[in-house]
Amino acid sequence: MDRRWDRLGELLVNYSARVVPGERVMIAMIEGETLPLVQSVYRAVIKAGGFPQVQFLSETLRHSLLRFGSAEQINWAPEIEAYGMEWADVYIGLRGAHNLYELAGVASEILAANQRAMGKISSLRWEKTRWCLVRVPNESFAQAAQTDYETILDMFFDSCFLDWENEAKKWAAWAEILNRGREIRITGRDTDLRFSVEGRRWVPFAGVNNMPDGEIATAPVNGTEDGHIYFEFPGVLSGRLVRDIRLVWEKGKLIRAQSSTEQDFFRSVLDKNDGAKSLGEFALGTNPFVTRFCNDILIDEKIGGTVHIALGRAYPECGGTNQSAIHWDIIKDTRKEGIVYLDGRPILDRGKITL
Repeated sequence: MDRRWDRLGELLVNYSARVVPGERVMIAMIEGETLPLVQSVYRAVIKAGGFPQVQFLSETLRHSLLRFGSAEQINWAPEIEAYGMEWADVYIGLRGAHNLYELAGVASEILAANQRAMGKISSLRWEKTRWCLVRVPNESFAQAAQTDYETILDMFFDSCFLDWENEAKKWAAWAEILNRGREIRITGRDTDLRFSVEGRRWVPFAGVNNMPDGEIATAPVNGTEDGHIYFEFPGVLSGRLVRDIRLVWEKGKLIRAQSSTEQDFFRSVLDKNDGAKSLGEFALGTNPFVTRFCNDILIDEKIGGTVHIALGRAYPECGGTNQSAIHWDIIKDTRKEGIVYLDGRPILDRGKITL
């Protein structure tokens, strides 16, 4: 077995989750290919004195629910998963990749309803546990990234094995500068969007909640969004690729949301959840080793030199108040064309952070 899995398991347990003796640790094994990392994490939890419990989940199983389930079943938030968040001190989600088009045949309204139900579980994870999510590469992931498995695996491990202590200090210093700002303006291809961040906190994410990690995020002040934004990369949610997303706000109200694909699904996500029409997050991607767009939010939002917004639920640690069953990150590529201003001063200029 590749010994890098053991190194990553130790990193997740001892740095990201900081498991101490006696703690209960829920390990979510999502897809069978995650077994090497599950074994390494389980072993590291035992060595740390914790009590690990493994839960198996799969997008293939979810497909059966969405295809054959009744409305009651599709709107069901599984009790055992919910209880797991109550039981666990720590949750480590090892999310294996799957066929990106696994759910392509599922009706948009069914998929959106189930997404809202599962959002209740993720809300409990946020509220009740210390947590870390990992997207574990496999052959399906490599195909989605349009490369070979060895290339994507090397990128994955390189981006996981940063010197997190030093990066955390550097990003915290950047966050302190950002905390003094009042307004963000994003410009670029078909983009000129402003919103207030006054009184909000910028939080650097350096290997605790995600692995690989690498972003500095805040929560926009809802009701201050004004302008328009276009996303070069597709929005990815529940296996749907929503391409060419364009969003327009006027004085805090979302007045237009367009896409060139999955328009019914896109509208169903927005229309059935008022909080999804507002910004819950704005962030700068800061991981220098994540360079390839992989059609996967957990990895793509960390691409160094990009920015992303999230529609829906805000991070309370940033001072955000927006409530929603979803938190949908959508990445904008600002590496070749795009400038982000804080109170009129450039802080990201075509992929380079200038703080």
